[in-house]
Amino acid sequence: MFKYETIIYWSKEDNAYVAEVPELPGCMAHGDSYESALGNAKDAIQLWLDTASKHGDPVPEPKGHRLIYA
Repeated sequence: MFKYETIIYWSKEDNAYVAEVPELPGCMAHGDSYESALGNAKDAIQLWLDTASKHGDPVPEPKGHRLIYA
């Protein structure tokens, strides 16, 4: 399981739940439901980590401070 902070909120503009992972720049996902957004965020985190590793980019250690559901 990933331990990166994930912020999930309803976006009226996008008409969807948005999940942002602040510790991984540009890593975000969306979904029709809270659960869908979280699941898509997990996929986005894995893709972010795989891409960073493939290109030799640094991968930040999770701060582990909190997991936020808003």
